[in-house]
Amino acid sequence: MATSVGPRSLRLLRGVTSWQSSNLYTQHGARIHDPENKSHALPAKPASLLHHENTVLSHFLQSLRKLPVRAFYTNARRVHTAPVRTLFLLRPLPILLVTGSGYAGYRQYEKYRERELEKLGLEIPPKLAGPWEVALYKSVPTRLLSRAWGRLNQVELPHWLRRPVYSLYIWTFGVNMKEAAVEDLHHYRNLSEFFRRKLKPQARPVCGLHSVISPSDGKILNFGQVKNCEVEQVKGVTYSLESFLGPRISTEDLPFPPATPCGSFRNQLVTREGNELYHCVIYLAPGDYHCFHSPTDWTVSHRRHFPGSLMSVNPGMARWIKELFCHNERVVLTGDWKHGFFSLTAVGATNVGSIRIYFDRDLHTNSPRYSKGSYNDFSFVTHANKEGIPMRKGEHLGEFNLGSTIVLIFEAPKDFNFKLKAGQKIRFGEALGSL
Repeated sequence: MATSVGPRSLRLLRGVTSWQSSNLYTQHGARIHDPENKSHALPAKPASLLHHENTVLSHFLQSLRKLPVRAFYTNARRVHTAPVRTLFLLRPLPILLVTGSGYAGYRQYEKYRERELEKLGLEIPPKLAGPWEVALYKSVPTRLLSRAWGRLNQVELPHWLRRPVYSLYIWTFGVNMKEAAVEDLHHYRNLSEFFRRKLKPQARPVCGLHSVISPSDGKILNFGQVKNCEVEQVKGVTYSLESFLGPRISTEDLPFPPATPCGSFRNQLVTREGNELYHCVIYLAPGDYHCFHSPTDWTVSHRRHFPGSLMSVNPGMARWIKELFCHNERVVLTGDWKHGFFSLTAVGATNVGSIRIYFDRDLHTNSPRYSKGSYNDFSFVTHANKEGIPMRKGEHLGEFNLGSTIVLIFEAPKDFNFKLKAGQKIRFGEALGSL
């Protein structure tokens, strides 16, 4: 710890030093000359007391010599060290910690205030992040951190360490291991195997009465019709349909030509007269089942991979950042079902850069060779397979390495009705809606 030493302290040190040297002389009863030439014999002090005083004084002087005096000028009136301001300039970490903690505290207060107002039945307009806040968040190396997290998940855990680690995760996120095909925690060699655990066959019965089922466990963030080429990620916060799905693929590759060859991007996706475009957003929490399945009987004809950021996609962030899903890395699967256009998009998130599609071995997400702002197309329609990849309702489709988001955008007749409520929990196999 830096300490300032003033002129008085220096004079005190010189006085103390001279007193120490003279004290050694007076130990034996020597006379001391005074200004009035009146000398008096000083009585000798006990040896033990003198030894104690000398010891204390020696320690005091040694401690003063160890003070971190940074600058000393012989003719200067002030002896000082480097000011505290310079120390903070040399060490920006304390400033970052203080400002970051203050900002996090402010955000927590805003969330608490919103919850209290919601309890009173008051609707709160979403407070969106500014451009500088989004840019600051995107500057965090989340892609690099997610790759490091992915490698850590591949490290095989010692047999004795598996139960404590997995038990902590189960307790933190409320995982129901009774539904897992293998309940023994020692069976999972690493975190990746634990995250991708399979369920018992009877744990998720697939609803056969409804045409569209939930592809995964999760929470319903939003659903409804797509209007004006804008899709709601949560209530009141939208993103561009064209930015999310990317430019329309060539009409030569489409199984059905669009009903309106020109017009808005939404109209280009609708292939039949009288149909509407619908959407549904499902958020997968870290404690949810991380695999996703086919939500209906359909054929996948095209895959588009968007490299991007890996910001958090939890409901709080979805209410704060506009077009969050367009910023993040995602994999868009498009094709058709019995009513026309159908698509399923798996959106990446923080520590969820790995998105796996079982029938697409060429897909590599969160790879350094792909840059942000671009996309990569792959067609499953070939000369040998002119239709694409057929998927049955409930069939395994892919998986995340941790919780994330699934977005369904599809075409259906006007009498299609969702059987949902915003914010409700849903499990794979349960009905989303039907005609």
